[in-house]
Amino acid sequence: MNTVQSSEAPNTPTVPRDYNFAADILKRNLDAGRGDKIAFIDHRGKYSYADLAERVERFGHALRTLGLRSEERVLICLLDTIDWPTAFLGAIKAGVVAVPVNTLMTEDDYRFMLEDSRARALVVSEELLPKFEHAIAAAKNLAHFIVSGEKVSGDKASSQTAHGHRRFADLLAAADDKTVTAPTTCDDMCFWLYTSGSTGRPKGAVHTHADLKLTDELYARPILGIREDDICYSVAKLFFAYGLGNALTFPMSVGATTVLLPARPTPEAVADLLKKHGVTIFYAVPTFYALFLASPAAPQRAELKVRCCVSAGEALPPDIGRRWSERYGVDILDGLGSTEMLHIFLSNRPGDVKYGSSGKPVPGYDIRLVDDDGEAIDTPGEMGELQVRGPTSAMMYWNNRAQSRATFVGEWTRSGDKYVQDDDGYFVYCGRRDDMLKVSGMYVSPFEVEGVLQSHPDVLEAAVVGWPDTDKLIKPKAFVVLKSPEKASDAFAQKLQDECRQKLAVYKYPRWIEFRRELPKTATGKIQRFKLRAEAQAG
Repeated sequence: MNTVQSSEAPNTPTVPRDYNFAADILKRNLDAGRGDKIAFIDHRGKYSYADLAERVERFGHALRTLGLRSEERVLICLLDTIDWPTAFLGAIKAGVVAVPVNTLMTEDDYRFMLEDSRARALVVSEELLPKFEHAIAAAKNLAHFIVSGEKVSGDKASSQTAHGHRRFADLLAAADDKTVTAPTTCDDMCFWLYTSGSTGRPKGAVHTHADLKLTDELYARPILGIREDDICYSVAKLFFAYGLGNALTFPMSVGATTVLLPARPTPEAVADLLKKHGVTIFYAVPTFYALFLASPAAPQRAELKVRCCVSAGEALPPDIGRRWSERYGVDILDGLGSTEMLHIFLSNRPGDVKYGSSGKPVPGYDIRLVDDDGEAIDTPGEMGELQVRGPTSAMMYWNNRAQSRATFVGEWTRSGDKYVQDDDGYFVYCGRRDDMLKVSGMYVSPFEVEGVLQSHPDVLEAAVVGWPDTDKLIKPKAFVVLKSPEKASDAFAQKLQDECRQKLAVYKYPRWIEFRRELPKTATGKIQRFKLRAEAQAG
């Protein structure tokens, strides 16, 4: 086996030296005659590519009128409505660095991100205002506060609310719609995405104008085969790296349509949306696929037009993939991506899906596994940390030299994920570096044990962590969420343990099973195993 696993890709696509992503993506659609084609649908209506282009121009002009200069930052904390792509692309076209952030963070997180980014302007949905009241007062560099929403009060003539916050809609109405594009290059800072901060403070991954275009050309077209007639919906919101590609970059690259949902994506709401709009490409995360399959509201196969399903965020348990495929006749393309790499770089492909794996390298990316000493692994089945090399890697973490040097190692980016490569060349996820267990001197992948537990029809979710026994030796413990909580009992726990003994090496089975109503998760929906481990330390 080669130490470095390269994709079958041709040379990486080139991006012109003088390049502005927002200008390119809009011009591409208008020049192709798609001005009247619907680009986005939200709870308020439908917006054509021509409508979007005008809104983007107006927002870019509004930022310039407010005095924002090239490379200054605008923090964007918006729910998924037409205002999100308007603000994001408008800032980029004006040469202002867009910094979209998670709408589910804490007030302390927002205070940190405003200070760390030195944002000159903030755009926020009115529903999220309470989390910013104190953060705004502490933000030394913040000069302008713009509120998006239908109920913001204030003097319309002044375009400001009673609190001095400018209104998004009024700024657009008053701004010029003349086409002006900042003279940026493909290597200029374009936007930042903050990591979820599960290991400390969020880190701002800095991306260039070229990165967005390259994810489209390397993943969306060759892997998804996205088309102009596709209708897309992403459970992952636009502020995620995953959702940004799913719901903006990819569909806009070919003139497709995106449906946006500002509310929380419950199985009931998503089922209605998929049926109502005839969604053809559906993006979600493993937790949501599991919830959807378990929901009474899940539609019948004949009610959907979905032709392609994608999963990322966490590895997809194979049982969920198989059950989805059996029910809806469409495979889920599980893949691995990251904020640092912007989107998926390791993926299954249509017609080439191996459940239980993350697939093979996406064209344009190289993958290698390294051991604990940093040496490359060239033996199939041997576990190592996955590292990736490709053209969409972030430039750095803003204002964080130590973490930048630890993550971006020359041309390679460390993923923090443990993988093995099987004899057929597929990469199989074992767990996060910090989540791995060593039991009786041998590594145990929590994901492998969780997969067995989740294959039981009564199990909704499971998380496995290391737990000390009476001799202070670490053994696996499972925290399990059942579809019907009333089934929890010692006898049922014993039954799950017996199944694990049958399907796993004996040292891997969970010595304890604890039933929970829910598992702790990050704002991005990932299970926080470190919080469960902390309980063991506290005990």
